Amino acid sequence: MHEDFDRCYLAVRSQDPRFDGWFVTAVTSTGIYCRPSCPARVPHRRNVRFLPTAAAAQRAGFRACKRCRPDATPGSPEWDGRADVVARAMRLIADGVLDRAGVPGLAAALGYSVRQLERVLVAEVGAGPVALARAQRAQTARVLVETTDLPMADIAFASGFASIRQYNDTVRAVFAVTPSALRRSASGGGALGRVAGASGALALRLPFRLPLSPDSVFGHLAATAVPGVEEVVGDTYRRTLRLPHGPGIVGLTPRPGHIDCRLELTDLADLPAAIARCRRLLDLDADPEAVDEALAADRRLAPSVADAPGRRVPRTVDGDEFAVRAVLGQQVSTAAARTAAAGLVAAHGERLEAPSGALTHLFPAAGALTGARPALPASRARTLALVVDALVDGRLDLGPGSDRDRARRTLADVAGVGPWTVEMVAMRALGDPDALPVGDLGVRRGAGRLGLPDRPADLTGHAERWRPWRAYAIQHLWAATDHPVTRWPPPPGAPAAPHPTRPSRTRPTKEHPRP
Repeated sequence: MHEDFDRCYLAVRSQDPRFDGWFVTAVTSTGIYCRPSCPARVPHRRNVRFLPTAAAAQRAGFRACKRCRPDATPGSPEWDGRADVVARAMRLIADGVLDRAGVPGLAAALGYSVRQLERVLVAEVGAGPVALARAQRAQTARVLVETTDLPMADIAFASGFASIRQYNDTVRAVFAVTPSALRRSASGGGALGRVAGASGALALRLPFRLPLSPDSVFGHLAATAVPGVEEVVGDTYRRTLRLPHGPGIVGLTPRPGHIDCRLELTDLADLPAAIARCRRLLDLDADPEAVDEALAADRRLAPSVADAPGRRVPRTVDGDEFAVRAVLGQQVSTAAARTAAAGLVAAHGERLEAPSGALTHLFPAAGALTGARPALPASRARTLALVVDALVDGRLDLGPGSDRDRARRTLADVAGVGPWTVEMVAMRALGDPDALPVGDLGVRRGAGRLGLPDRPADLTGHAERWRPWRAYAIQHLWAATDHPVTRWPPPPGAPAAPHPTRPSRTRPTKEHPRP
């Protein structure tokens, strides 16, 4: 989009926040780059350059605007919607892979040489992997400087910098102030929040593009919460996180204009990965206006879109976890799927050293489930074992940098995995915005209530008009039912989740939706 000068300049003149994250405005007369919605006076056309990313602006020598804070905008929707190597690289960099494995590790994960990857990224986003990681480290440093009282040396290394000097130089170059001055100028009303209390606990605000309807995503997470791993407290969804340097806990609460995010981390170096996974879980980088405009063109969906604009797709913080939960949820009710997952957590999950509320375990890693004998029907137990084997040996990659087409093919080749499981994993683990689980009973029921075809073949044909946003249309179909996934916060008196050490004996049914 940044190559369309007239369209970008019109967005800047109108200070339109819908375009925040799509590109940045670099002003040659001041050496500053801004988000499109910056409230400052609109610069002259002759003094403006439009660049695809903050990293590209920093690479070109521009510093971040202190007024609009372009580094705190939602991420570009492109990287979620696209499945090419650039999008995969951007998702991996956001997850902190470059800090953990370096450029060679990133290139190897994508099947490219370092030189090829550098060339592709510079051509597409205006910066190579090192510059992109530098921009992310600067943003992480800013969060820690403004929201904690950690010593600057600790912040430097937690942010991924190799030295304190590199940290100081980068912060000065990107923000035109020293780290100490940045801390002094921090205010409680900023976009990133304030200190949350104990060391390692952070309070942040996660931005998103308006509008946002929290019901479909938070309601789904609440209704399918696995005891011991997830819980709902009032209007806050909490869960444990398996992060590269140790376990973490997050609490997420929808607020007008942002998501309150409280993170408790074992190691602050996991902050970028934790934020990226929370954003992915809630689909916060989506472009809701583009989605709603496309879906509202279908007169059968238009009333639902008008009633709840900005529906998001509930995703996951861990692709491997969701694949296991999808198999557990095949052909059973939501309650039965939760019960089976709770039993798996109790038997094989890693117990937290410091439990928090009802959060006691991490969901079992795939490797911990090798040879597991869960209380499942024999056919589903075999399918689970085959999926676990594919995850452990690397044939099935569901991480942020995975090849979606290859993952779909690999999963579909597993005995016992049908189209419903493939599409649910594609939608929630792989983040495919066009996934279409038409075989889901709740989808068919919702379609019937909206006057749409309810036979899978007919609904698939009708859904061609929803491309490339069929996964978002599914949220509207589910919302047409009276299932608990459609309600947030959960109604008072909603049944408590079964305790992981006392699994319920809910009789399986074909109720929607599964995990």
